[in-house]
Amino acid sequence: MSSTERSILLAPGPIARAVALMARQPEQRWMLCQPLDVRRSYVAGVVDRPDLRNAAEIWLLGQPHGVRASYVRQVLE
Repeated sequence: MSSTERSILLAPGPIARAVALMARQPEQRWMLCQPLDVRRSYVAGVVDRPDLRNAAEIWLLGQPHGVRASYVRQVLE
């Protein structure tokens, strides 16, 4: 992940949501619309862990129900 992508993930909500409007993938749009604490957690658990196989799946399964449910509604359905 580039430093620009990382910066966008860690940007304040209004900036991240503005970038989400241009995102191509539903997963990207979903992530950029999440609260900053969720995006920070993703950076720490996934982006900063390139050595961890299945880091994104592990991270998502460890999230509170509301975060997982919003992923299902906004990305998978």
